[in-house]
Amino acid sequence: MLLNIIHRTTYRYAQPARDSFNEVRLQPIDLEWQKRLSFSLTSNPPAPQHDYLDLYQNRVYLLELAAPHTELAIEMKSRVETTCRPQPVPEAPSGLHQPALAFQLHDFLMDTEFVQLSPELWRCAVDCLPNGLSDVWSNALTLSNWVYESFQYAPGTTHAHTTVNETLTDRRGVCQDFAHVLLGLCRSLKIPARYVSGYFFNDQFDPALGGSEASHAWVEVFLPQQGWYGLDPTHRRPVDDRYVSVAVGRDYQDIRPVSGAYRGASEREMDVHVRIAQEMLYEATV
Repeated sequence: MLLNIIHRTTYRYAQPARDSFNEVRLQPIDLEWQKRLSFSLTSNPPAPQHDYLDLYQNRVYLLELAAPHTELAIEMKSRVETTCRPQPVPEAPSGLHQPALAFQLHDFLMDTEFVQLSPELWRCAVDCLPNGLSDVWSNALTLSNWVYESFQYAPGTTHAHTTVNETLTDRRGVCQDFAHVLLGLCRSLKIPARYVSGYFFNDQFDPALGGSEASHAWVEVFLPQQGWYGLDPTHRRPVDDRYVSVAVGRDYQDIRPVSGAYRGASEREMDVHVRIAQEMLYEATV
């Protein structure tokens, strides 16, 4: 599947802002099943750019704008080709108990600022799998399905700093919240799990269902013999060629698409616009 993506973030300030410093994590990852064919990042006003790889190998772009400005627009354009991965085969959880593996995946087994491993979360995970772990992938799929069935998709009821325990209490939220809950369930049972940000292409876009015209978030679980595989609790489905991965981390804090600081204006408005379009493939005929 060929997908063209535009992601535009616009900040508007009540008074002139200056010394603006922004970190941008919007470059799609290059993977065996996801090829980044083109990528560009621009800003208005134009700002010098530098880039580096963070701890989790996400490409981070730094944009610095010293001059006063009342509006800042940051736009990413990318063209990505995706393919479907083969579905994972069954794996016993005993493979997760290797000491070297536990050390390597430590960050994705522990609690974090947004995903605290509380007794309530552990109780939910145990209730979902009363017979314990048997197959890592199918068990993770059961946990993901439970999140979909137990929580209401409700835009505007949570915010960027909502924690997993708050979501567990309110039983509603958006894709970020659903991903945090699934992370907590998996980690409570010692299944390594990481947060993924990116995009979901939905040609039957429905805002009430969390469609394609926005950034999206899901979870990847680690299978010892096969690597990372994605689950989307918001749409109750494994990740396939409709998904474009942009960044991975422990939780939302690690992968914020645009973040930073500035001086001057105390009030600002932020507007985010995302557009995803499928580019059709045509075969030449003789």
